[in-house]
Amino acid sequence: MDVAMTSTTQTVCPSCGSPVSEADRYCEACGAELRPTAPSTPALDTDTEPTVEINTTPASPCQSCGGVVGADGYCETCGTKAAKPRDHFDEQPAPWVAGVCDRGIRHSRNEDAMALAADPEPGTRALLVVCDGVSSSLDSDVASLAAARAARDVLAAGHAQGLGTESSRSSAIAARLKAAADAANDAVLANTSPDSPNPASCTFVATVLEDGLLVAGVVGDSRAYWFPDNAEAVALTVDDSWAAELIATGIPRAEAESGPHAHAITRWLGKDAPDHTPRTTTLQVTGPGWLVVCSDGLWNYCSEAAPLADLVRQTAAEHGGEPLPTASALVDWANAQGGQDNITVALARL
Repeated sequence: MDVAMTSTTQTVCPSCGSPVSEADRYCEACGAELRPTAPSTPALDTDTEPTVEINTTPASPCQSCGGVVGADGYCETCGTKAAKPRDHFDEQPAPWVAGVCDRGIRHSRNEDAMALAADPEPGTRALLVVCDGVSSSLDSDVASLAAARAARDVLAAGHAQGLGTESSRSSAIAARLKAAADAANDAVLANTSPDSPNPASCTFVATVLEDGLLVAGVVGDSRAYWFPDNAEAVALTVDDSWAAELIATGIPRAEAESGPHAHAITRWLGKDAPDHTPRTTTLQVTGPGWLVVCSDGLWNYCSEAAPLADLVRQTAAEHGGEPLPTASALVDWANAQGGQDNITVALARL
């Protein structure tokens, strides 16, 4: 991400000796991290939490030739830049819930993030959070991961029972989603420099499934879908975007989503956010199907709910109905379409 920095203090990169600004996080010459950020502390059981470091130096060996990867992040034998753990990671808190987060092909770093939690028994309780860092803002890769984990931890803190009725339970979960968005926004602010000329920001989408009740909340243009096996596909969220506003006025979806401002979002998390209260949708799940939460790196290539449902069902059938290989294959499919953005796919199989 090329952003003009206001600091004029000059130092040199410890890896290659190239001039760098005091405010730079990466060396433009070799890509080395200049100000490594400590990884956030996992709040869930370490048996289900992936080991994902932020801005860590990649480990040997080189995936291309098997050579040693140097401190600058490049193979000392073939010169290939090594992948970092943040570039591609997965989570599977239970056999029926899994997700994959990938850098894609065109971007230099992965600004998407996800955080998942689930009970062991299929269909009982699952929490899926996806945050997509705004690429034009600084430190959005750090902020998005911190936001996703903060929201997941709030949602995982306890069950929202309300007064015992379905409507009160829905309201209680919606309130918990708002609290999760508040925590996510606080995490973004905590990872934003007070004097940043372009403060970190990200989208937010989260779903809570509890004993057949499904509630989704969104800020931005990451999405949640419910794809029942034997019924019509359902888009659980509506984007906060320029394209969505055009669609609401009657502009065809294909035209609105291919325009020059198609991915301009109208709401987000961050210091300069106009409003980060998630808009929620509630659905009673009565049969088997797939819950899908994803960033625009996936839906860019298949926006309509029905064809995306067909893609998910076909991909799942090819991978034995297993969530983790299905999510991985969907990421591979998006990369095969061009991979022009970071890609996150989180799935729960009911």
